[in-house]
Amino acid sequence: MPTFNLKINNKTHTVNADMDTPLLWVLRDHLNLVGTKFGCGIGQCGACSVHVDGNVMRSCLIQVSQAEGMQITTIEGLSENGTHPVQEAWKAIDVPQCGYCQAGQIMTASAFLAQNPNPSESEIRNAMHGNICRCASYNSIEEAVKVAADKMS
Repeated sequence: MPTFNLKINNKTHTVNADMDTPLLWVLRDHLNLVGTKFGCGIGQCGACSVHVDGNVMRSCLIQVSQAEGMQITTIEGLSENGTHPVQEAWKAIDVPQCGYCQAGQIMTASAFLAQNPNPSESEIRNAMHGNICRCASYNSIEEAVKVAADKMS
């Protein structure tokens, strides 16, 4: 089995895995970073969203062999103690219901706001539309993104 050196949350991790193992399963099963959730396995729901070199990506679609040399950030690495402005906004608005999709939502929102710190309502909606929430917390999610943008500006 091949060995891969991955830079995740500013630490280097060495893992042995098949070359085509999705990054999602390396994170969860090899490194016990279980904040990244399995939703659909085909890149459609956004539950497994992580940052790769600063861009939001679906970890179920990235093979571990492709991840070497990339800077990967999971929800656990977004901030040490939940103080990223997006995480604080999520708490202030009380977004989560079941909570399952929230790590992916937060990772998508934080990558979006890093690139667009002063978004319009339609830009927020467009940025977040690819993340599915089974509880339909979309209005709260959009409000939290607005609050986070205000905090960050």
